[in-house]
Parts: sequence; structure tokens; C-alpha cells
Amino acid sequence: MSEKHTNTSRPVKDASTVMVVRDSDRGPEVFVARRVKGMAFAAGMTVFPGGGVDDADDDPTVAWTGPGPHWWAERFRCDEARARRLVCAAARETFEECGVLLADHLDGSPVSDAGRFHSSRAELEAHRMSFSHFLASEELALAAGRLRPFDHWITPVIEPRRYDTRFFLAALPEGQEPDDQTSEVDQTMWSRPADLLADFRAGRSMILPPTWVQLHRLSEFSDVDAALASEHSISPIQPEILEHEGGVRVGFDGSDEYWADYRHARDTASK
Repeated sequence: MSEKHTNTSRPVKDASTVMVVRDSDRGPEVFVARRVKGMAFAAGMTVFPGGGVDDADDDPTVAWTGPGPHWWAERFRCDEARARRLVCAAARETFEECGVLLADHLDGSPVSDAGRFHSSRAELEAHRMSFSHFLASEELALAAGRLRPFDHWITPVIEPRRYDTRFFLAALPEGQEPDDQTSEVDQTMWSRPADLLADFRAGRSMILPPTWVQLHRLSEFSDVDAALASEHSISPIQPEILEHEGGVRVGFDGSDEYWADYRHARDTASK
């Protein structure tokens, strides 16, 4: 394999992605968005809310309820400071990207109306306010217990932008509803995981391998409670770079099926 395919010098940024789910008459649904085509990473792709960890997420004084950083560090196999940053980024990015606020009032009651914090959301997205400052000023605490660890993927070495991403699962808080009020997406929707996979295979959308894998896993659950109750050991997945038909493609557990779906989508779209 050529040197350019084994280059590991590109920086890798920590990131958090959250799969917000709800029950429906037809089974569990997950909230997804299509990123605008001008984005530097995953442009035009159907994705879950999420993004990179910010320096401001590194605040040991952040108000917090639920399992502490030590619990998360054990699940994600990292140190406590890193775990705290990842969980903070997960809650912050979910609020910024779709308006769902995974937080509790200081008396322990959940936030049921996140719309009242819309002005602070804009400040967070513009990096003019830290998430910990927002929580403190509104007398709220990050509700870590509303999140569940789910998976861990690292961007392949050939990508110009690389992320070390932890995937989280969260049930939609009662009374809240996600929206599309962010400049990073041009479409949002609730959909069953199986339907999103069918859309991909039919060429109606594009999804990256980590998203494809999470959708397959989510499609196995009968309801949200079953998904939240699932427990498994989480190990980092970094797809291999494989020579293929004069070029390269990524390999991972299930990649043959992914690429078969990808080819079908490409062929369907070209007709």
C-alpha cells in the first residue's frame, strides 16, 4: 500500500454524536439531518446531531447529574477528563444542532420546554458562551443519565479531516421536539432506521459507514426502552484502507454489505 494511504500524521479531533430516538406506532424512530453541501466534512450526508469537542467543553465545574465522568471513562476506555468533555460535547451539540436540551433543573425535574433558551442556543453555536456557563446561568445541570454510550469510531487515515467519535443514544425528552434551526443542515426528519437504510439503498440519500452501522443496530430494537437498556463492550473501530479496483475503499465488519448497498444506490441514481 502506498505511503499516502498509511499516513497517520493528520490530527484527530475528539467528537460526539447523539442518536435521539422516540417510539412510534411503527417502532422506534431516530432523528436525522442532511448536512448542507458546502460543509467541509460529510457534506450532503444524512447524519445524527453531533460535532467536535470544543476547548470550552473542558470545564470540571460543569453542573452534572447522573453517572459521573468515572462511569463514562470506563465505558469509553479513556481518562475522566476526556470522558467529561465528550459527554459535555454530546449535550451541547445536540442542543445547538436540533434544539433538544438534555438537562435538568436543579430540583431534578427535566427540561420540557427548550424553546425558551433559544437565544442562548445561538450564543453557544457562535462560541460566545460555554455550555457550562449557560447551564449555570439558567440554573440547570447536564443530565448525563439521559445519555447512553453506544459506539466508537475513528475516521480512516486517508481522510483530510479526522475525528475520534463516540456515539451516544438518548430518548427524546418529554415535551421537547427537535428542529432544523441551524445553518449546517438543509433537511431534518424522524424515520425508522430500516426506512433510512432503504432510502440509502434506493439512492434517495447518502450515509457514511458509521451511520449505516448504527442504523442497522438500532433497527434490531423493538422500542426505545430496549435500546436504552442494551449494554455491550465498546471498542474503537477504525476502518482499514483496502485496495479495490485500482483505487481504495474502507473495510470494516459488514463493509461488503455496505458497499453493495452503495453500488446499488449509485447505479439507481445514474438511471
